Amino acid sequence: MNYPLHVFAFFLLVWIAFQFWVLREPEKERDSDNLSRLHQRLTETVLLMNKVRADNAELDVQIEHLKLRIQQVKSTSDKIHMDTFNATLIVPSKEYELLRRRIHSNVKEFSYYVNSELESLDRKEKGTVRRIKEMKNMLVEHFRSLLKDITDLADVDDHSTWREQESENLSRLIQNRLDDLQNPLDCSIAKQLVCNLNKVYGFSYKFHHLVYCFIVAYETQRMLVLTPMKYNNVWQKFFFTLNGTCPLVMNKSISQWTGNQTDQIVQLPIIDDVHPKPRLLPPVLPDDFASRLNVLHGDPMVWWIGQFLKFIFLPQPTISNIFDECAEKMKFQNPTVGVHVRRADKINKDAGFHALEEYMIHVEEYYKLKELSGQIKKKRIYLATDEPNLFAEAKRKYPEYEIICNENISKTAFKKYDLRKSLIDLIIDIHFLSLSDYLFNL
Repeated sequence: MNYPLHVFAFFLLVWIAFQFWVLREPEKERDSDNLSRLHQRLTETVLLMNKVRADNAELDVQIEHLKLRIQQVKSTSDKIHMDTFNATLIVPSKEYELLRRRIHSNVKEFSYYVNSELESLDRKEKGTVRRIKEMKNMLVEHFRSLLKDITDLADVDDHSTWREQESENLSRLIQNRLDDLQNPLDCSIAKQLVCNLNKVYGFSYKFHHLVYCFIVAYETQRMLVLTPMKYNNVWQKFFFTLNGTCPLVMNKSISQWTGNQTDQIVQLPIIDDVHPKPRLLPPVLPDDFASRLNVLHGDPMVWWIGQFLKFIFLPQPTISNIFDECAEKMKFQNPTVGVHVRRADKINKDAGFHALEEYMIHVEEYYKLKELSGQIKKKRIYLATDEPNLFAEAKRKYPEYEIICNENISKTAFKKYDLRKSLIDLIIDIHFLSLSDYLFNL
């Protein structure tokens, strides 16, 4: 049977449309299944993300607990180490050490009193001058002998090794704590205390303020962060930075000190304006080792502040080399008495004038006491001063002394100076005064 061509084409199109429809239905069903499975997987992913978020929060809590536990373990380890060490030494009782130092102090005070009374009597009773001077000389000799015996007691009581090791152990404990404080594990969440040194003037005042900031940072367990100061570029060439591995956290608000806040970043005002006052301001010592330090040291606050200065003045190789060169040039050696005489910007402002003789009275007394033990072959002093004429005066008036000094610093005290060079000279004086066996300052 023959059909027209257009009829055949019509049926062909109908057949193709039918086949397309038949084939399309399963594809729609497959798309629907895919969408269903995709929705299910998306739901599962959201649930998984929520679980991960919850697990992460729990992990953060566990990390904080772990940090606390690590600190507790370190403290326990320090105590175990000390207990083990003390078990091998003859450890003095607290009462013994306090009594020994009290006797030493009372003998000195009694000597000062008698000496003062005799001086007063000498001025009033001119007819008995010779007898008074004889009494005074005899009392001074007895005083020195008694003080020497008390000093020797500390060397022969079998406790000297303990004193040295206890001082080293306590120092190591504090230095490790300061290092941990300045190098937190996570800088982004570390609590910080900002110390602005640009609000205070003068080298000494800045470092008084810096130590005060550091003590408060220790008390509040915050990393200390310093704002830039004019000494920064020079200072960082000579000493390791206090900021450690972490800079100031940016894009965070800085709260002012209120004494008990949980804010991440807090700025501390100068000590005159801080309120409420931090608990650990001098003369308060930390509770966890105050009793040990009081037994060990006759002036525990000096030792405590010294630990912060030790951390602050941690020298880079550059300044260490300068120290070595200066020591060789000046022929610095011990025993040496450090004498600090400041005049340039203090006279008639913060302090009165003190003649060199006022300092040397104490220096001579120190050496006379040492001579009783036959320990002195050469008497020497390290003279740190901003008075350019004082070195010549000291050498002229006290020729029996070897005068060690850094004369550069006095030459710049009364005129405009190069910051880098002047800072080096100041640091040199601080370093060698710290190495002295005895330090005197008015």
